[in-house]
Amino acid sequence: MSKRILVSSLIGAAALGAVAAGGLAMASTPTVPILENGSAHYAAPSDAAAGTLVFTADVSDDSGVRGLKVLAWPASSKLDPTEAELRSVEDATCLRITAETSRCTYTLRITEEEAAGAATGTWYVSALATAEGGDTTFVPRAAAFELPEGPADAR
Repeated sequence: MSKRILVSSLIGAAALGAVAAGGLAMASTPTVPILENGSAHYAAPSDAAAGTLVFTADVSDDSGVRGLKVLAWPASSKLDPTEAELRSVEDATCLRITAETSRCTYTLRITEEEAAGAATGTWYVSALATAEGGDTTFVPRAAAFELPEGPADAR
């Protein structure tokens, strides 16, 4: 075998290997769900109606969105939930906006009795987004809201 053919073969093999390695690197780059525009709103209960806590966020992933788990907790509790703990909490309702993005809304109804017994001050919302492909993103403080002091009808 001539040196010229051997050198050409080695260069060709190296170039093919570099292209294949680059393709593998791109294919194996993990994508995780992205949670954006997270916001929480608390409305106090009254004699006429239950109160609500509503958390809304846009979740996207190239494989689509499977769901969003949500947990609201008072800052004074020092709770600091983990991703593993959020796997067993309540689900938000997710409506598909595009093939890759869903708007997820979690609504919690709150009675006057529950509101009266709740800690006042800053509350956080933790969220765990799951993509159709199985990847997850945990956001320990996806949003914050205030629960004011005073009787439930003043909240």
